[in-house]
Amino acid sequence: MENLKRLTVPCPALTNSLFLILFCNTALWHELFKIKGGLSLDTLLFYAPFFLVLTLLLKLFFTLFRLKYLFKGVLVVFLFASAAIDYFMVNYGVVIDKSMLQNALETNSGEAFELLNWQMLGYLIVLGGIPAALIVRTKITYQPLPRQLLKNLGALVVCAALIGGLSYVFYGDYTSIYRNHRELRYLINPVNLVDSSVSNLKRKLKGQHALIPLGADAKMAAAPNPSGKKNLTVLVLGETARAANFALDGYPRPTDPYLSQQQVLSFTNVHSCGTATAASVPCMFSNFGQDHYDPAKAQYTENVLDVLSHAGVKVLWRNNNDGCKGVCKRVASEDISHLKLANLCNAEDCYDEALLYQLQAYVDKLTSHGVIVLHQKGSHGPGYNLRHPAKFTVFKPECEQDNLNDCSHQEVVNAYDNTIAYTDYFLAKVIDFLKKNSAKYDTAMLYVSDHGESLGENNVYLHGLPYFIAPDEQKHVPLITWFSQDFIHDHKIDSACLRQHKDNPYSHDNLFHSLLGLMDVHTQVYDAKLDIFATCRA
Repeated sequence: MENLKRLTVPCPALTNSLFLILFCNTALWHELFKIKGGLSLDTLLFYAPFFLVLTLLLKLFFTLFRLKYLFKGVLVVFLFASAAIDYFMVNYGVVIDKSMLQNALETNSGEAFELLNWQMLGYLIVLGGIPAALIVRTKITYQPLPRQLLKNLGALVVCAALIGGLSYVFYGDYTSIYRNHRELRYLINPVNLVDSSVSNLKRKLKGQHALIPLGADAKMAAAPNPSGKKNLTVLVLGETARAANFALDGYPRPTDPYLSQQQVLSFTNVHSCGTATAASVPCMFSNFGQDHYDPAKAQYTENVLDVLSHAGVKVLWRNNNDGCKGVCKRVASEDISHLKLANLCNAEDCYDEALLYQLQAYVDKLTSHGVIVLHQKGSHGPGYNLRHPAKFTVFKPECEQDNLNDCSHQEVVNAYDNTIAYTDYFLAKVIDFLKKNSAKYDTAMLYVSDHGESLGENNVYLHGLPYFIAPDEQKHVPLITWFSQDFIHDHKIDSACLRQHKDNPYSHDNLFHSLLGLMDVHTQVYDAKLDIFATCRA
């Protein structure tokens, strides 16, 4: 009977490694087959040593934990994690890097729940649960701790020597592949998870640093606005909106019927700092620029909201998303995502119109210049159909499935376009709100999305791919502006000049300086060359 209860596996670390490389690396092998042209005798000479190196690498990693009370738990955790990673890479075309992992760790329960479905459960059971149960029932013999550590060290040395030997012999083949296809490193499961976890841990440790002030010299312009009004700017921070699906930017579908009736200007050639909220939002509010952006340093360096505060501007961050990624922690903030408002909220989420709830009361009490950031839920997937009220189901039929692969491409696009149509309506309501306050303030609206989205092009869904391999759909974002007549007059903005520049290349790098320029904030950290509107102000 004891033999029925316990299994005997000669080398559980090696067995587990073989299983993971064979069955939880579907995306990796698919990409390699595509690169090498399928399966043949010649390509086998490439695949075989590559397979051995990966297996030995995992064997080496798991051997580090081959200690009583620890080993089985580590194997089980990596089985479930690898099963989940394989599911997302296969079904959504995502890859796992530090930004994607950070985004996943910062995703709220509601967004995570949208990703759960029966197909994912099947992956977890077959690739995670069943082998995990076998691991739990496996009888593993451990030596006393000193001897076990010595035995582990011997195994590590052997694995390292074999990896080194194979890598040396086949160095030329693998180097050329890696140089031309750097994305492969993010497909090796669960090496990608370990690498991303280490990178995020380093970022957290580096973030333990005293706050570095920025723009402490910031002041409002000495001369008041000619109209005598103070400035009130609403920055709408979009979520997962790609420029390609905005009618204002040339999309053939009528996704912007409300904004097309407003005096707005859409900049058509704007690109994001990253491909995920966790990367883009801190980057776009910083003054580092994409080329010099360091997520760890951004944690302990003030951003444009702090600079505005130094100048005496009252800043409010209103959130209908999963936090502000640390950007708003030194300014006033409100989370409206869990309000219970009739027709605007359900048990889990609120529609973006809730961002305007009681905002007038806040403005009525405002006595200084003000900047209000409205962080949308926007077009966050895969539950696009959950992002808009039923009356905005303009394009039909729309995808209502948790797994986007279960819908046709057109159904996915329909659901996504409905979120853009709802954003169009919401932005028009923001403009109407500002118009009502234009008697007291010079009012302006800026709308920019944090990143774009893939809707199944080349079998890639959602977002978060490493920037260097991400398609334009994930990086090309909308930037839409609206100014009241007094704002245009008082700030001497040449609207015709702006229209001439609307197709110029811009990016999230411009937001920091453009916002300071519009608010008439003077500081040494302001760079007029990066202010989109500077060349069109007298």
